[in-house]
Amino acid sequence: LPLLLKATLLRLASGSYRPFYNGFYYNHIMNDNDDGQDKVDYFSGTRLVVETSKDPVYSYSGANVTLACHYRYEPDMGPKRKIRIKWSKLRDDYTKEQDVMVAIGKTYVAFGDFKGRAHIRQASRREVSLVINDVRLKDDGKYRCEVIDGLEDESDVVDLRLQGIVFPYQPPRGQYRLNFHEAEQVCQDQGAILANFNQLFQAWSEGLDWCNAGWLADGTVQYPIRLPRKPCGGVHLAPGIRSYGPRHRHLHRFDAFCFSSALKGEVFYLDRLAGMTLEEAKQSCQDAGAEIARVGQLYSAWKFLGLDRCSAGWLADGSVRYPIVTPRANCGPEEPGVRSFGFPSKGRFGVFCYKER
Repeated sequence: LPLLLKATLLRLASGSYRPFYNGFYYNHIMNDNDDGQDKVDYFSGTRLVVETSKDPVYSYSGANVTLACHYRYEPDMGPKRKIRIKWSKLRDDYTKEQDVMVAIGKTYVAFGDFKGRAHIRQASRREVSLVINDVRLKDDGKYRCEVIDGLEDESDVVDLRLQGIVFPYQPPRGQYRLNFHEAEQVCQDQGAILANFNQLFQAWSEGLDWCNAGWLADGTVQYPIRLPRKPCGGVHLAPGIRSYGPRHRHLHRFDAFCFSSALKGEVFYLDRLAGMTLEEAKQSCQDAGAEIARVGQLYSAWKFLGLDRCSAGWLADGSVRYPIVTPRANCGPEEPGVRSFGFPSKGRFGVFCYKER
């Protein structure tokens, strides 16, 4: 990029360019007498309007998604200069932004994890939509589309939500053994990320009830209760999300709530007459051109692909589980779910494998 243009884009991304706005736009211009008194050139009456989708945009891991954004003038007029565009990803509390992309005309710069995955779509007049390719789990969240024309600066927010499932996770060594950073890692190892509060709340509204507290992505520790009971906050508390609030990310230890999205591939079951050890199970998946499935992949296949198998199988973390969509005799409780046999140190079972499409 030309040096001056690149410097302008980077300054725009840094957030240092913040034109004054209080309902009117104006420039301060020194008057002819140079007596220190400012003459105010008031806003001419043309208003810049930025609009994004009012409804959340839903996608899934590995997909391509477009976050629509358009701007216009009221009354209509042509822009007096090149429009500058800034897309940012917001925290849930709006207190911090992550730069995604800035653009002037057809020249743009993407930042961080969005390099090579994001670009501006301008298929129609005054469209500045953001296209994200190969959507990742951590792309879930709110995005701000900001349009800057001289001193006029307007923006709107669009919500990108990944279709997914929240599942509680304990490591092989037992309950409440994970600090925050270890919780992040175990979720990643299972093809997932730490869930955020909105994802946990959605899971609770769909029926998730879990009495063990777990880390969330913001460093808080919470757990969802549908049926109040004595060990889970007491019988007199209403159903809801119980919270321990923020906890020390190194010293305190809990379980984890992980979030996994819909799959690009498929999960399938393999077995032998005499069953398999864990190592034999891994090899069987490789022989089938696949890999042993992770916990997040099994949960996603159960929820989004209707995987129903009343046969226990190994997973990559050394646990043995099986998914039930239609509860029936000899297949566990009366509710649908992913059943767990824990982490057996010995035994022979089938295996769940995962293969990309």
